[in-house]
Amino acid sequence: MPAMSLSSRLNKAVRQQYLNLPQGEKSQITYIWIDGTGEGLRNKTRTLDFEPKSLDEIPEWNFDGSSTYQSEGSNSDMYLIPVRMFRDPFTLDPNKLVLCEVLKYNRLPAVVLFTSVLSCAETNHRASCMKVMEEIKEHCMWFGMEQEFTLLGIDGHPFSWPTNGFPRPQGPYYCGVGADSAYGRDIVECHYKACLFAGINIYGTNAEVMPSQWEFQVGPCEGIEMGDHLWVARFLLHRVCEDFGIIATLDPKPVQGNWNGAGCHTNVSTKQMREEGGLQYIEQAIDKLSKRHPQHIQMYDPSGGKDNMRRLTGLHETASIHEFSAGVANRGASIRIPRQVGQEKKGYFEDRRPAANCDPYAVTKIIASTCLLYSEDKEESM
Repeated sequence: MPAMSLSSRLNKAVRQQYLNLPQGEKSQITYIWIDGTGEGLRNKTRTLDFEPKSLDEIPEWNFDGSSTYQSEGSNSDMYLIPVRMFRDPFTLDPNKLVLCEVLKYNRLPAVVLFTSVLSCAETNHRASCMKVMEEIKEHCMWFGMEQEFTLLGIDGHPFSWPTNGFPRPQGPYYCGVGADSAYGRDIVECHYKACLFAGINIYGTNAEVMPSQWEFQVGPCEGIEMGDHLWVARFLLHRVCEDFGIIATLDPKPVQGNWNGAGCHTNVSTKQMREEGGLQYIEQAIDKLSKRHPQHIQMYDPSGGKDNMRRLTGLHETASIHEFSAGVANRGASIRIPRQVGQEKKGYFEDRRPAANCDPYAVTKIIASTCLLYSEDKEESM
């Protein structure tokens, strides 16, 4: 029996009695933000006297940054700036989930709309990502990110693994079916439905190579939308797992040994790549990516590459962290060109280097910068 949190054993039917109570014209708004670790999520809820129909109707808020690794206690107030609104699949309509950017205490008031000087917290990569996406918006850059995660018991042991041993070797689990191959499907299906209800642009899901490891895909999304949707999809994953008393870890290598790690493969295309003859633009982008491999590795996990060091070994469907490589249908390469893309001479490429715990804003920002803004003459300024 896997170790599960005590809160998951509470009588959910009792809770439902209260969730079904009418709330009049008021709405509950849950503010979500990234904490000072660069990978953790926080949230808190307030009441509005109406159901907001647009982001403009959501007020800014604040929180104690000293309790989220984002400020000192002597100057702890941080600002929550709403940037994206979703439906709430847990408390249902008219309640909302609102993703927020974090700004430090010394933000300056806007003088002219969209031109104010704001001081962004160090873990707020969204602001700089937005700037890059505005610069390259004419290219209509699309992203699709494949979020792998591993289910754990509350004690940190992989969900449904034997207490004093290991399950069968890898082989039957990828896209598997059956009680001996698919561990935790209920959680995955509940998360899928929660994403659809919320308005997340979720593409699909599947069981992964390691038992208790799963993947969901978000996209295609254009520009800043990619990071917004993936972060809220992660929040929904953690909330669903909370109800089941299970942990979803994004650790890139949660189990040492002959087991696959967890990544966040990132699929990329521009308008030119998707059109006839687009393969030449894919190859040009890959050539630019090859020249900035170390810089990308630094941005592909929140520890500057240290987390990915455990995963990118050249084994278990990964390339070596020390070398850049590319190939058609090669899952052991840094960059994979899907076989269909190679045949049709247009489409997209897949960057397989980002870790499962990457910040999608940081990943999409550097990919866009390298592919569309990079030149060797500009290298020092990037």
